[in-house]
Amino acid sequence: MCELLAVSTSLPTRLTFSLHTLAARGSPTGGTRDGWGVAFYQGGDVALFREPGAAGDSALVRYLESDGPPTRLAISHIRHATQGAVQLSNTQPFVRHLRGRTHVFAHNGNLAAIEGMPGLAGGAWQPVGQTDSERAFCALLARVEPLWAASAVPPLEERLAVLDGFAADLRRLGPANFLYSDGDALFAHGHRRIQPALGLIEPPGLWTLRRHCAAANEPAHCQGGVAVKEGGRMVLCVASVPLTDEAWRPLAEGELLAARDGELLATREPAVASHRPA
Repeated sequence: MCELLAVSTSLPTRLTFSLHTLAARGSPTGGTRDGWGVAFYQGGDVALFREPGAAGDSALVRYLESDGPPTRLAISHIRHATQGAVQLSNTQPFVRHLRGRTHVFAHNGNLAAIEGMPGLAGGAWQPVGQTDSERAFCALLARVEPLWAASAVPPLEERLAVLDGFAADLRRLGPANFLYSDGDALFAHGHRRIQPALGLIEPPGLWTLRRHCAAANEPAHCQGGVAVKEGGRMVLCVASVPLTDEAWRPLAEGELLAARDGELLATREPAVASHRPA
C-alpha cells in the first residue's frame, strides 16, 4: 500500500531520516515504485516536489534530505498505484488553493466506486488525474469551502465536524487513511491498511509520535527522523508505520486528530457515515 508521513513542528525544521525511511519503502525491496511527493509549507504557500517514479531511486529525494526547505509542516506520500496511470497528475500530495489558503491532501487506501457516490461529489472541484484519492480531495474541498466564505479562519471544531463526516463516508468505500492541511492545522485520519505480519487489512492505519527535541545547546538532531537547525522545539509526526523504536501511538480505527506547530490540538472518535445526497 501507499505510505504517508506528516511532520508538524513549533519552529522551522528540515526533514532527514523520516523522508529517507519513507523513501526506502518506495525502493525495489519496498514494492512501491509508482511515485512520491512531499509538500513543505512556506508561510501561506507550499513548495511541492513530486516524481512519478521510485522514491528510493530519486536524486531529488537525496537532495531534499540535505538541502530541503525548513518548514513547520510537511506532508509526504509514497504511491502504490491502484487507480490511475503512473504519471505526475496522479502523484500525491495534491495541492489546491481555496479562498487564499493552500490546501494539501494525501490518501492511503483504495476507495472503490467513489465516482458518483452520494455525498462525495466534487462540484466545481474536479480532478486533474484519474485517482480515487484526488476525487476524495475534490469532495473534501467542496465540503469545507463554505467554512472559508468569511475572511477569518473557521473555528477548529467546525472543521473537525466536517472532516469527521467526510472520513465516515470514505470508510464506507475502503481504507481511508489521509493527511490534510488547510494551511492552519494538520489533520490526520487513521483507518485500516495491510498489516504485513498478517497480510490482512486491519487497523491501525496510522501511527503518531510527539516529542521535544534538543535544546539549543545540544546536538541539532532529534530522534524520530527529524533534523533541527535550532533547538527547543516540539515535533509531532504521523506515519503509516513507526519509523523508529520509540513509543509511537497507533490511531484508533476512525480516529481523527488535529495538530499545529507540533502540538496536538484535538482528537475525535469516529462518526457514523452521513449518507448525504450529492
